[in-house]
Amino acid sequence: MSFKTVKKIALEEHFAIAETIEDSAGFVPADDWIELKSRLLDIHERRIAEMDRSGIELVALSLNAPAVQAIRDPKRAYELSRRANDFLAEQVAKRPDRFRAFAALPMQSPELAIREAQRCMRELGFVGVLVNGFSEDEHGGELYYDMPRFRPFWAALEALDVPFYLHPRNPLPGRAPIYDGHPWMMGPTWAFGQETAVHALRLMGSGLFDEHPALKIILGHMGEGLPYSMWRIDNRNAWVSAKPNYLARRPIAEYFRTNFWLTTSGNFRTQTLVDAMLEIGADRILFSADWPFENMDHAAEWFDHASISENDRIKIGRTNAEQLLKLSA
Repeated sequence: MSFKTVKKIALEEHFAIAETIEDSAGFVPADDWIELKSRLLDIHERRIAEMDRSGIELVALSLNAPAVQAIRDPKRAYELSRRANDFLAEQVAKRPDRFRAFAALPMQSPELAIREAQRCMRELGFVGVLVNGFSEDEHGGELYYDMPRFRPFWAALEALDVPFYLHPRNPLPGRAPIYDGHPWMMGPTWAFGQETAVHALRLMGSGLFDEHPALKIILGHMGEGLPYSMWRIDNRNAWVSAKPNYLARRPIAEYFRTNFWLTTSGNFRTQTLVDAMLEIGADRILFSADWPFENMDHAAEWFDHASISENDRIKIGRTNAEQLLKLSA
């Protein structure tokens, strides 16, 4: 079986601009930074060659992390998001046959995030948004999007009917004493997944999806560990009489299966894929590589030979993304 068996669509593929490139410098050893920097800044040359080599027909591009989310001043975050989104729109316009775009948003201000999301979808033709985890407020604290101040944003996004990709970022240094002395656990090894899984659970438990049931949330890396834990989240201490003390009206797993989609980005393991399929269904999983932090050919070689049915391979590799991002339209 070759990479060309299914012409794949990938949803978590990153780029950087001059103002954000240094945000990615710490994610690889210094000896590899030149290579990663080159990959991030390239759009049309090596990236398309890697896509061709790996049987990936189309990718949705998104800004590197944490970028906009790490800017404490809402006005500056807004200005950077506009520059990044305008740049991305120009790149997609050069090759609309190969690229689509996810918007970067200044979530520090729900009002400005709404304004930019509406502009990107209505004027620039973007297919969704990708936000790099919590945003930092003006005092250096975290803004998680289950907070009441974000309800108008979610209402606006529901009206736009586009997906929200919740992408990881590391916890702030002062908030992560559990990792003291163990820096190897930061980033994609562990901290990314833990931080993002907690954020997703906050959204599910807050009642957000009771108020806005049509919201569509994407998680990368095969669900940041949540499929494996979903049963226990709802069934721990099942014999006790006390009901869960969250605001949501239904079991957490029901929101996970109704409002969430998962991608294979950076998690090329068949056992993990099968577990996610059993928990959330093959209709809600989408192929991704996580370029340039992971290799497209590694993702494609694994996926095209994974022990799943050809029908599921087509859905996960392509048609689920076509439906979620409305690409056929």
